[in-house]
Amino acid sequence: MIQLRNVEKFFEQGVSKTFVLRQINLDIKEGEFVSIMGPSGAGKSTLLGILGMFDSAWTGEYYFWGEPVHKLDRKKRIELNKNYIGFVFQSYHLLDHLTVYENLDIPLSYKDIKRQERQSMVGDVLDRFQIVGKKDLYPNQLSGGQQQLVAVARAVIANPKLILADEPTGNLHSAQGREIMELFKRLNEEGVTIIQVTHSETNAAYGDRIIQLVDGWVSGDTARKEAAGANR
Repeated sequence: MIQLRNVEKFFEQGVSKTFVLRQINLDIKEGEFVSIMGPSGAGKSTLLGILGMFDSAWTGEYYFWGEPVHKLDRKKRIELNKNYIGFVFQSYHLLDHLTVYENLDIPLSYKDIKRQERQSMVGDVLDRFQIVGKKDLYPNQLSGGQQQLVAVARAVIANPKLILADEPTGNLHSAQGREIMELFKRLNEEGVTIIQVTHSETNAAYGDRIIQLVDGWVSGDTARKEAAGANR
């Protein structure tokens, strides 16, 4: 699904370069649940931004479903993102002036989907995530856990093949965080590929694999099937 070859990200300061990512080589298969871990400043969120095609200022090769992302123009990258990728942020990124229903409808409105079909899709997701009773509320009327639940629902409503999650439980208490991780686990079991950035060993253990980043380098890439099995 994903192949990264010698991907690097740096900032130029005069004649010197400050590297954020160095010689990243990764292969991620469809259906995997991958956790990216490492200390603050290791380049985790930067790598996630590249995978999500939000960042184009990097060097190297990135293949997504065989498409050479490094050769694509901005319009084509945005199209790939919309068609295949859902993103979950730590700070939810819900639109405060829209209701839960309207927040869920937004990603569908960017696609060529008729209104009646969109209504059906939003209704299905409201049922699936058990938030029908919240559909007319605004984000500031929800708890942190409820907002993140809506954020995950928004990320999956268009049936993405890949979910990227950046510290998805960072602002939640333990029970809410566990609910979100159980939800990711179910989505993964349904075939969705998930890549999360996390500081939590507990959250990382839900996945198949842990990639460790240190100072922009991949310092470890470990299968976690036993740990994942213990959580399932």
